[in-house]
Amino acid sequence: MSTIRLTAAQAMVKYIAAQLNEEGEPFLAGIWAIFGHGNVAGLGEALHGARDEFRTYRGHNEQTMAHAAIAYAKQSGRKRAMAVTSSIGPGATNMVTAAALAHVNRLPLLLIPGDVFANRGPDPVLQQIEDFGDGTTSANDCFKPVTRYFDRIMRPEQLLTALPRAFRTMTDPADCGPVCLSFCQDVQAEAYDWPEAFFAPRIWQTRRPRPDEGELARVADLLKAAKSPVIVAGGGVHYAGACAALQCFAEAHQIPVVESQAGKSALAWDHPLNLGPVGVTGAGSANEVCAGADLVLGVGTRFQDFTTGSWNLFQNPARTLVSLNVAAYDAMKHGAEPLCCDARVGLELLGAALGDLQFAAPSAALKEAWFSAVDPLTAAPREDIQLPTDQQVIGAVQRASGPDTVVMCAAGTMPGELHKLWKAPRPGAYHMEYGYSCMGYEIAGAMGIKMAQPERDVVCMIGDGSYMMANSELATAAMLGIDMTVVITDNRGYGCINRLQMGTGGAEFNNLLDHSHHVTPSNIDFAAHAASMGAAAVHVSSIAELEAALSRAKSANGPFVVVIDTDPYPSTPDGGHWWDVAVPEVSERAEVRAKRAEYEKQIKARALN
Repeated sequence: MSTIRLTAAQAMVKYIAAQLNEEGEPFLAGIWAIFGHGNVAGLGEALHGARDEFRTYRGHNEQTMAHAAIAYAKQSGRKRAMAVTSSIGPGATNMVTAAALAHVNRLPLLLIPGDVFANRGPDPVLQQIEDFGDGTTSANDCFKPVTRYFDRIMRPEQLLTALPRAFRTMTDPADCGPVCLSFCQDVQAEAYDWPEAFFAPRIWQTRRPRPDEGELARVADLLKAAKSPVIVAGGGVHYAGACAALQCFAEAHQIPVVESQAGKSALAWDHPLNLGPVGVTGAGSANEVCAGADLVLGVGTRFQDFTTGSWNLFQNPARTLVSLNVAAYDAMKHGAEPLCCDARVGLELLGAALGDLQFAAPSAALKEAWFSAVDPLTAAPREDIQLPTDQQVIGAVQRASGPDTVVMCAAGTMPGELHKLWKAPRPGAYHMEYGYSCMGYEIAGAMGIKMAQPERDVVCMIGDGSYMMANSELATAAMLGIDMTVVITDNRGYGCINRLQMGTGGAEFNNLLDHSHHVTPSNIDFAAHAASMGAAAVHVSSIAELEAALSRAKSANGPFVVVIDTDPYPSTPDGGHWWDVAVPEVSERAEVRAKRAEYEKQIKARALN
């Protein structure tokens, strides 16, 4: 057997650079790295040696580097991914939040944190966490509950099994998620005689599991017996490349489609069968058609509580719930009739089983009524006297967008408003991280989207609260010359949570900056801050000025940031659906007691169903 002598770190880099997707592209498009104690000597040297074949990107924060990698994978439809490496200690644990984000969203991510010495000679080494009762524990054990595969590399030859397992996890549609290979720092530098065959290029095919024949027959029979079914499109439609199959299935059988946050844009917004967003952040049209459905067919959805209105939307005992999902865990949720398979294959086979069966097409009046109610909210105001609303900002961005625009966000006010209001013209035009709703994903995520699809026009919508959480990768985007537009809506605090606080009877407290304990009122110049990191930045005072700035952004080089002050209180009507947020049973505030009474009525109504 022919061998090659390499350090463990060199072997890891050589292997991961040789792994290909089914289109013949490198599955990993590069690695984000902040070098420090625990990865600079071993992995840093190995990456330098492979810098022409496998690109290394430097960021400013381990969590946001991983966010950029996750956004890259999401926008690539899981066909490609990226790796991230860090030092041991705080560098590693900074990535735990990102690992959880990737886990919730079922997205591939390779995390390679440095770890303590396997030989334990220098214990306790710099940044080492010591478990007084378990000598095998390190800080990297934090990754175990938030990754799909975890391994600690304590001998070089362990990579011979760990690396294939890592790529199997990242490329498997059912198990897809983040992987952590915790790399002991002394092991990174150790040499081993590796089989040369281990480094041969390998293509990882995307598996498309077919449904069990019995499950397919049962679901087909349920649909044949239904009178008014509805389809809930989730993120799995995008990941399976099943948007066209979904459209064909819906059109062939005249079944209305509603969209989760992850599923939005699976069907063009103006398609007559697209009834809009569903759930707590949904449209009245979508929620009304779901309320009248006798069968709900989820396709690639986790049935998260926002999508289901805390399951209130689907609690009718006369309603049948069917879940077409590649993951058995999701296919069985809440007693659903499972159809465990690939979304594209499942829709095609289910369509064939239904033959020429057609249902009554949904009334166009439902959708028309919704847009008649919300379109005026996004129109430009006649006079810019008062603070603009977030809805008016969305309207301005929508009018400036084109067929190649990707609007993206993650947390705060904008996810709900965009879900209800944004008109996505085609798949991939809407990128929302709402599985974990992680504040601070936005700027790094926008950068990752642009890296994945350089031809797209990327617009990042972010509130001042999320901007303050994590903005450092704006400097990275400027350094890399990444063109993207960032719209910062400054409502001077956490406006979304402030409204939720008020909506549950609470006093305005500790959310808006003016309602927080302070000695000096906060006065942050976001445009100046963005400019200091190398972005072109402007503060605008009106929707008209915003539209002019968005026009200039199209010809800008690098990140272009527009800051606009907005009113923290207005919100688009919620589409008529409730969200379970527990209200205190005991309070001195009459407002809280009144909201508790309303809450108990909702809980009782759900129990009766």
